[in-house]
Amino acid sequence: MIDRHAIAEIFEQCGTLLELKGENPFRCNAYHNAARAIERLEGSLEQMLASGDLAKVKGIGTTIVEKVAEIVRTSRLEFHEELLRATPPGLIEMLRINGLGPKRIKLMHDELGIDSLPSLRQAIDDGRLAKMKGFGSKSVQKILEAILFLDRAGKRVLLPTAIGWANRLMEPLRQHPDVRRISLCGSLRRGRDTIKDIDILVASERPDELMTLFTTLPEVAQVVAHGSTKSSVILDCGMAADLRIVTSAQFPFALHYFTGSKEHNVAVRSLAQSKGYKLNEYELVGPDGPIPCDAEADIFRALGLDFIPPELREDTGEIESATRGEIPFLLERADITGVFHCHTTASDGQNSLEEMALACQSHGYSYLGIADHSQSAFYANGLSADRIAEQHRQIDQLQKKMPSFRIFKGVESDILADGSLDYPDTVLASFDYVVASIHQPMNMSAPEMTRRIIRAISHPRCTMLGHPSGRLLLQRDAYPMDVEEILKAAARYGTLIEINANPRRLDLDWVHCKRAKALGVKLVINPDAHATSGFDDVEFGVTTARRGWQTKDDVFNTQHVDAIEQRLAWLRNRAPAD
Repeated sequence: MIDRHAIAEIFEQCGTLLELKGENPFRCNAYHNAARAIERLEGSLEQMLASGDLAKVKGIGTTIVEKVAEIVRTSRLEFHEELLRATPPGLIEMLRINGLGPKRIKLMHDELGIDSLPSLRQAIDDGRLAKMKGFGSKSVQKILEAILFLDRAGKRVLLPTAIGWANRLMEPLRQHPDVRRISLCGSLRRGRDTIKDIDILVASERPDELMTLFTTLPEVAQVVAHGSTKSSVILDCGMAADLRIVTSAQFPFALHYFTGSKEHNVAVRSLAQSKGYKLNEYELVGPDGPIPCDAEADIFRALGLDFIPPELREDTGEIESATRGEIPFLLERADITGVFHCHTTASDGQNSLEEMALACQSHGYSYLGIADHSQSAFYANGLSADRIAEQHRQIDQLQKKMPSFRIFKGVESDILADGSLDYPDTVLASFDYVVASIHQPMNMSAPEMTRRIIRAISHPRCTMLGHPSGRLLLQRDAYPMDVEEILKAAARYGTLIEINANPRRLDLDWVHCKRAKALGVKLVINPDAHATSGFDDVEFGVTTARRGWQTKDDVFNTQHVDAIEQRLAWLRNRAPAD
């Protein structure tokens, strides 16, 4: 069954494709609004559709309801596919360029005939784009940098996008009676932040019918190979997907091997060889013959290792730790007790304060921190001092209505160019906590950016550093900075560092999460939620934390709300930095 996030994405794409065609803005916005409305829905979409309640939702009219019904029934939308067929693929590819929206792409197409990344690059090289109205040398240079970034990124997709497509492929396979076991493999199973392709492993003694099923799924656009043990396809979205089928006895070995990483596999095979064993994707053979294993844990045990969770299999010390019996018990989603970096309609969020609080509570959390944008974020309707006072009054009123659920008063304060925070200390003192973030990098050098951030996190009112590197996955690189020095400064001042769980960020990345742990820096996992649906993103932050070897004790927002209150009070009363 296709989920509401995938349905919302289809409507969002419809709106964008209509914009590329130059359709009436009201019609385009109708699809964008429908996407947001579906994304925010609470409860079962199917039940709302059946009861007729879906038509009562603001932003969803009769036409949208009919299209939702079509998607639920067939897992696709003919109108969406018609738009895709009518739109040059190159224009869709250009939407990946950071800073280029559908209106500017249409303008370039209409005036210069640009219909692909190569033709855009040519228009940049010969100077035609810089001569267009609305395009100066600086904006053209940024577009060129974004194109070069895309070249490096390749055809990767964000983690939740890949998970969505993988689930659509796996569901019909999972229901087939000949499937004994099934699992994702590769970078998806390891939880990497971006994914290139989908690897599915199945245990079955009758593979032929399963391979036919896989290669004829509605999501398949092209069959690259169709065999009895492996088939490869290209999906409608452009991703590659492989299905491998092994026997039940082979499944644990194949699961370990095809999960990877390559570096991890090489290290484990080397260890096996040093012990006189042979390990491959089909078996583990010891001095006395094959060693049966029912699960991956049996393979590790036979080699004298603790079980190594898939997220750690990057050959970054996991084998040595497993040899010593020191693999940590990694953080789990259920360990998170609340979140802090969340926005409401007071700035650029899509839901009200009360809607966000109720949704947060429904996710099983015991507290919520509201951190709308600060006054310098004019582009995000940042809050003036007067509006902050009004929001605090609203929080106090709502707190009385929800006595068993704690609502903290926070703000996402812009870090200004000189490293100061975006309010005077008298205003900062009114918050329970402050998320300090950079939204305007100012084209600073690494030393300048490092000094800017360290000054901010050394301020006694700075509780946590938001999306530390500023990266946007598949769109732009991190800001130039010395992350090591920033982490050391955070350790000195006791400032928390955020793992921003928004799938477009996942920032701090897992490599630096591991370094933060070594330095004794406490991390905090936040969804950066701009709508109630944003709370679902916490799981991706947890995955990043797991890849960075984080345990429950390493993460701030795993504590009981009373301990959270005490720690926030301590942070507010820190002595100013020297």
